Amino acid sequence: MSFAEIESFLADWNSVNASKVDAPQNIEPGLVVAADGRSAIPSFDLNNTPYLNRELSWLAFNARVLAIAKDATVPLLERVRFLSIYSSNLDEFFQVRVAGLKDQVAGEISVVTPDGRSPAQQLSAIAETVRRFNREKRATFRESIRPALLANDISIRGLAELAQDDVDFLSELFHSRIFPVLTPLAIDPGHPFPYISDLSLNLVVTLRDPADDRQLFARLEVPDTFPRLLGLPSTERSDFVLLEDVISHHLDVLFPGMTVAAKQYFRVTRNADLTYEDEEADDLLSAVEMELRRRRFGRAIRLEVTADIDEQILGLLIHELDLEIDDVYTEDTLLDMTGLDSLANVGRPDLEYAPWTPVTPSAFRPLDGERVDLFARLARGDVLLHHPYESFSRSVAELIHQAAVDNKVLAIKMTLYRTSGD
Repeated sequence: MSFAEIESFLADWNSVNASKVDAPQNIEPGLVVAADGRSAIPSFDLNNTPYLNRELSWLAFNARVLAIAKDATVPLLERVRFLSIYSSNLDEFFQVRVAGLKDQVAGEISVVTPDGRSPAQQLSAIAETVRRFNREKRATFRESIRPALLANDISIRGLAELAQDDVDFLSELFHSRIFPVLTPLAIDPGHPFPYISDLSLNLVVTLRDPADDRQLFARLEVPDTFPRLLGLPSTERSDFVLLEDVISHHLDVLFPGMTVAAKQYFRVTRNADLTYEDEEADDLLSAVEMELRRRRFGRAIRLEVTADIDEQILGLLIHELDLEIDDVYTEDTLLDMTGLDSLANVGRPDLEYAPWTPVTPSAFRPLDGERVDLFARLARGDVLLHHPYESFSRSVAELIHQAAVDNKVLAIKMTLYRTSGD
């Protein structure tokens, strides 16, 4: 989206909210027509207030991430990456923001937001909005991104599509590395319902005992110790197979002597909202440690299932996870698209943004080959830095270096925010 388009968008947004025009019948609910009459602009403030709802405004932001994934002018693998980012963002939103609203509902807190919504009304609006955006996400992947990947020799394949050499490779991988870390757990009155880890991908397997035709259920967690997408070695293409498909293909090894009647996938999101009262904590470190331990076993917030899930299994999951039907989100393409990030890293520069070499900020460019004294420059006035377009090493890192070798500096203190795992 260009700067001109952004300015036009904001101008139209202000015009629409000022005039409060009604959306025509052919516009999807939750959208209003822009002042130019040509485009629909998301509107999440349907009350007669001058305020936007915080949670729905965040969803509007994530819709912009999805819009980049939908944009055919963006390089293909970058679109894949943004589809993964959209899904990852939504996970965090449910873990924290939706979890917080559910805590308010459970605590019978009825205070309304400035835009006039109670916690329950916000949850209802969130569910409706997320479902609408998820429909766009699925359509984008199914109708646009996946065919484009296939046209560029990148694909996610089922085992039935593979050559025998690839099937043998995956079978060997399963027996030697995957099978040893799998732990099937029975689901029956004689066993407690197994704990479902936050954001884990799981299988519910329906089994039949040939001896007495009894129906049994088992839960199997897809291990996160392996990549979600497994590459195939015997092809010049970039072909991948889903880890859960490899496990499903070998269920007879996990349940010998039993007949596999059905298998369904599901995923659970749990409350990960970190809350503590630092003023009341005698030991802040202990308080944070206890809260993090509580998060590990936080209550379920969202249940994602495949469209073909059996009603009996769905009812069991809803009951055991203490959820409502509105907490269930159905997927008919790929469950958990955060794993698509692997596709974006296949090493195809022709399908990615061109690499960018950061420039030295103009205020810190050396004159006559001499090194710039950053402290002297900052003493003359503030300097605005724009990362990653301007160099981090020639600005922040250089400031830290100059401070480290300056005898007048007594201490260097900084805050690291959301550093990557790498």
